[in-house]
Amino acid sequence: MIRSMTSFASAESEGPWGALSVELRSVNHRYLELAVRLPEDLRSLEPAIRERVGARIGRGKVDFGLRHRAGENAAALTLNEAAVARLAAAHRTLGEHFPGLRAEFAAVLAWPGVLVEQRIDQDGLREAALGVVDAALEEFVAAREREGARLAVFLRERLDGIETLVAGVRAHLPEVRAALRARFDARIADLKQPLEPGRIEQEVVLSLQRIDVDEELDRLTAHIAEARRVLGLREAVGRRLDFLMQEFNREANTLGSKAADPRTTQAAVELKVLIEQMREQVQNLE
Repeated sequence: MIRSMTSFASAESEGPWGALSVELRSVNHRYLELAVRLPEDLRSLEPAIRERVGARIGRGKVDFGLRHRAGENAAALTLNEAAVARLAAAHRTLGEHFPGLRAEFAAVLAWPGVLVEQRIDQDGLREAALGVVDAALEEFVAAREREGARLAVFLRERLDGIETLVAGVRAHLPEVRAALRARFDARIADLKQPLEPGRIEQEVVLSLQRIDVDEELDRLTAHIAEARRVLGLREAVGRRLDFLMQEFNREANTLGSKAADPRTTQAAVELKVLIEQMREQVQNLE
């Protein structure tokens, strides 16, 4: 599966525990480097978050942020009507015996059980947080795949261009060899001293071997086929393609060094341009 390493995604959720939001962003990196930012009340989720991210993302420098904003009812204080009723009944009973008895408002509120703090359901909060994480990860991976699909189109177009150049060089090789033989024969004819026929053929063969690029063209053709196969795999392919770009570049350099005519030299230059364009994009792939 072709996936870009550059991506962004976010997800949000609201409930009794308040509002949760997750942001994920990533750039190129040789390996997976994950930076996690969490609120204190959800710090315990870091191992689970790292496990989830690692299961979905192979490479990239990933910045993960989770925010929690408590709702209006979170940690609210409510009056325990039953406790207040019991205190009122006790006050009336005691008032019959102690007519001057007075109860301070602050003392009543401070009585155990009168005010009840509504605490957040921590288990529910953690479960909801992981749900938002999963939603953000789903969108994050989908965004990587969408960008990867665009890069795959770009790479296939460059592979087509390389294939066309290779076919062009291969097509005019017989003409190049014939021209080399003609130049060699012309030089021999200019010599005043005749040479042995066997020696002439030997020199021709050596000259042709020095400019022979059939092997380089065959390897380039094989690399094109392999790159197309890799582009169709259902797994991360960035490292494989990066290695193939090195092989492409090596063959293009050798082709240029062996070039015996301007057309081959020009083809080698155009090959290197296409390969460099591919290499720049492959560096963005997971």
